[in-house]
Amino acid sequence: MNILSQIKASEKTFIIAEIGQNHQGDINVAKQLIKVAKECGVDCVKFQKTCLTEKFTQSALDAIYEGPNSWGETYGSHKQHLEFSEEEFLQLQTYSKELGILFTASAMDPQSFDFLKSINVPFVKIGSGDFNNHFLMMKAAQSGIPLIISTGMADVNFVKTIYQLVSSYHKDFAILHCVSAYPTPYKDVNLKVIPEFQALFPDIPIGYSGHELDIHITVAAVALGAKIIERHITLNKNLKGTDHKCSLEPNELKKMVALIRDVEVSLGQPLKQIQPSEIPCFKKLGKSLVYGKNLVIGHKLRDSDIKIKVSVPKGLDPLECHKILGKVLKYSVRKDDPVNSEQID
Repeated sequence: MNILSQIKASEKTFIIAEIGQNHQGDINVAKQLIKVAKECGVDCVKFQKTCLTEKFTQSALDAIYEGPNSWGETYGSHKQHLEFSEEEFLQLQTYSKELGILFTASAMDPQSFDFLKSINVPFVKIGSGDFNNHFLMMKAAQSGIPLIISTGMADVNFVKTIYQLVSSYHKDFAILHCVSAYPTPYKDVNLKVIPEFQALFPDIPIGYSGHELDIHITVAAVALGAKIIERHITLNKNLKGTDHKCSLEPNELKKMVALIRDVEVSLGQPLKQIQPSEIPCFKKLGKSLVYGKNLVIGHKLRDSDIKIKVSVPKGLDPLECHKILGKVLKYSVRKDDPVNSEQID
């Protein structure tokens, strides 16, 4: 069973820590983030893999890139600083395996997709920026490798198109509701898209990739049925880089995972019944039928003879009242005695 089949069958939410490029181009920082994710109970860490000349035109790479988040004079040198080599990716994959956490990445271009497939990642992520990249999407679908696809900057009709495209080759993929705004205003999150996607695409897992501040919206996504959660993580929100502000620091990540696990347990089953934990309250406060006055043997019971009160010991359930009205007492009873079937003929 591949990872997406496991996710679909499990009651446990699959949580991805998006490290992305928050490692600052430092492999030791990347390893720190992997360790944090593992310690916080995350299931998978995800990076980004890019062949710069496949993703960007030369003029885009040569463009001057200035500002507080720049790692180079040009956009190309900036991106190169943040890009790990294939050898470094293998080191990070090995380190993740040693810690017992899954490792993967977003494929930002066809060449990077081929590399990720060659190192046997459990799935490849297709990010929102490539949602309309038909060449990459077609290559990914035809490969047969499990996919997780984000849907930022896309409308529902285009999501349907991608679903149909990938489904024509296989069903080992998931779709994540996502809004590509960093951070995402709460009014734009639209978590109700999650159950809508579940109705439209019932045969695949639906998840949520969040970029909003804090963790409560993401936890709410689980309550609405998200089977996969993805959030960016960082060691410090004040670090240099554009993604850190909407990323989760270790304490936030740990709390989010714990809250998600609480929600999973709380969702329970779609069956309303008395729970074992309610029994003490019922014994203390649950009401039952009692006699409203002293009555003698042979009396025929009327509405005015019966009260519903908290009683020790308890009498018949109030819902049984209709079964005793009109019946005759076999014994004399006193006010507030519990009503039971042995007293009635």
